[in-house]
Amino acid sequence: MSERTGPLRDITVIDCTMALAGPFGAAVLADLGANVIKVEPPHGDGSRPGPPLPPDYANVSAEEPAGVDYGGYFASINRNKRSIVLDFKKDQDKEIFLSLCEKADAVVENMRVGVMDRLGIGYDVIKERNPKIVYGCIRGFGDPRTYESPYAEWPAYDIVAQSMSGHAHITGPDDDSAGYPSGVSVGDIYPGTLMALGVVSAIHHAKATGEGQFFDVAMYDAMLSFCETIVCNYGYEETELGARGQHHPNLMPFGIFPTNDGGVALACPGAKHWALLCQTMGREDLITDERCKNTFVRRKNQVFVEAQISAWTSSFSKKEVIDALGGKVPCGPVNTAKDIFEDPHVAARKMITRFQLPGDNPEVAIVGTPLKFTQSEAGFYRRPPKLGEHTEEVLQEFAIKQES
Repeated sequence: MSERTGPLRDITVIDCTMALAGPFGAAVLADLGANVIKVEPPHGDGSRPGPPLPPDYANVSAEEPAGVDYGGYFASINRNKRSIVLDFKKDQDKEIFLSLCEKADAVVENMRVGVMDRLGIGYDVIKERNPKIVYGCIRGFGDPRTYESPYAEWPAYDIVAQSMSGHAHITGPDDDSAGYPSGVSVGDIYPGTLMALGVVSAIHHAKATGEGQFFDVAMYDAMLSFCETIVCNYGYEETELGARGQHHPNLMPFGIFPTNDGGVALACPGAKHWALLCQTMGREDLITDERCKNTFVRRKNQVFVEAQISAWTSSFSKKEVIDALGGKVPCGPVNTAKDIFEDPHVAARKMITRFQLPGDNPEVAIVGTPLKFTQSEAGFYRRPPKLGEHTEEVLQEFAIKQES
């Protein structure tokens, strides 16, 4: 793709986010066609030199990242954006920023509480210039403009949100450990996704009423919503869920089982799928076994049921198990990255995006967008930007003069 064609191509977003949560949310908007202008300080988003790095940068040290346009971490969450450099310590650059906001639909940021206000470019200043502006932010614990929090001034990262929400407590082996983080930074990714939804919702409201607004997403709140099962189990029965391990706390089978080369996911809680699984295993006797008569009874007899299924799955490879069960019962292999790149579904659904990096580098790949439309295709149309690559272009587009 070479131009914005998604359903949001009529909106402009000024992106002042850095690191992961905010940039991910802004990337979702950019994938959907929004004109996302990434505003960076002179030193750039600190995630630019983060690994993995292409061959051109192989000799660049972590202590001296100067000269690195961007690594895979930055590229993955800043595709489809244009970058401009503004120094908010300079009055001229603050005025340029406010001029951009005058013509934008939304501005997003993920700084600590009060940072943008102290710089003189916070929501109250921006809305005086553009009453229809939508101002979205991600904070660790929210912003006092919406609801107060005793932790409002605390800094936060993904791991903090995962832990405080209870996600780390129910993740990992079924033991009495202190907890395990998710394998991906879900404490950033999910708040970023909700921020994107908030932007679209608030712009919809602004277009209908002419009224802009401020909204925030607290990382703690987002992850608490993500972990709704923790809340409802305690809210109904005061049951504190423990670490899930490889299986569901209430359903069986509903988890991961071993094969001779890895593992497979099997989910057969209903009678129909349970019977099909038993027939495929050659264990029709389990269909009528009192220890297996429904999913809840099977969960109470997990040790027995798990042993019967594992004895069968562990005799085969992932492929052999999936070949036997695929299309009949809900199942799937535990994929490695190599498996994913070779999966025909991933290719057919265009979930791997390849592009050419600047400089003498090979083609690289990042994830594609999961949002597919029939009339307004979304996806990759512009490689991630070099620092400040589009400053002059954007200022000309917005008819803003920059003093030399």
